[in-house]
Amino acid sequence: MDNLKIAAIGGGTGLSTLLRGLKKYSGNITAIVNVADDGGSSGKLRDELGVLPPGDIRNCLVALSEEESMMSRLFQYRFPAKGTLSGHSFGNLFLTAMSSISGSFDSAIANSGEVLAIRGKVLPVTLSSVVLEADLENGKKISGESNIGKVKERIKTITLNPAFPPAAPQVLETLKNADVIILGPGSLYTSIIVNLLVGGVADALKSSKAYKIYVCNIMTQPGETKDYTLSDHVRAIEEHTYKGVIDCILASSGEVPENLVKRYRKYGADQVKINKTGVKTIKSKLFSDEKYARHDSDKLAKTLIKIIKEKSGIKDNKND
Repeated sequence: MDNLKIAAIGGGTGLSTLLRGLKKYSGNITAIVNVADDGGSSGKLRDELGVLPPGDIRNCLVALSEEESMMSRLFQYRFPAKGTLSGHSFGNLFLTAMSSISGSFDSAIANSGEVLAIRGKVLPVTLSSVVLEADLENGKKISGESNIGKVKERIKTITLNPAFPPAAPQVLETLKNADVIILGPGSLYTSIIVNLLVGGVADALKSSKAYKIYVCNIMTQPGETKDYTLSDHVRAIEEHTYKGVIDCILASSGEVPENLVKRYRKYGADQVKINKTGVKTIKSKLFSDEKYARHDSDKLAKTLIKIIKEKSGIKDNKND
């Protein structure tokens, strides 16, 4: 599988979940990551030091590394609740310091990737400092990714400020040359679509001959995708890019356990209804048997690799 170039677009826990499973099949993976985060440790470092938010980048680097290594565990270490370092992870501070030493955020990521001996590559979607803004269906405008994630009204459109910032080096070339491009899983607007608003990204997707797969979330998210069906997710992506951007959809089949459904409904979330979209849709049991309704890394990667092999005409090989 290493001869096939795979690009994965997203952010948050969804992208790192995907990468954690995919790295077992291929080392030719490039993660293109959202940098609009303004909450938690990343938000503090962004406000205080003017750096790009490192949190999602850090998670992707660790996901592509040897997970049991001391360095990967160190990167995920979070300082205790008391003191000036409260809430910060070591990896976020390391990336911030490395940015200063190396002179740029993308160099810091590349150097950190070498330290962690990752399988693949991690790229920020842009090196510009951006703010995510949302126009809601009730006419209100919300600014900031962390605030948008809390809205109770439906989102009409999202934009970046400044609009269409330039893509980071290698991003557009990676998309144009990819054999497979995977969107998601992850928050529809704040982890996936946000990347597609960067200058040249939607055009690169359109010109790319890559097979484009969208992995839909298992559950809706309060406010952001409340009551969204599968077709609503696809419609939102197309409205922010172009009709036909997705070649194939991967959706999780089967019912989420009732005890989890009840817990999620308390917060205004429910299982995404899989309906007709006009796009080829593959359903598979991807649910993780944990306390959250999330994808299982191994099940997700195995299913995606099967789809990729069938599309590419690759025969099963134990050495893949």
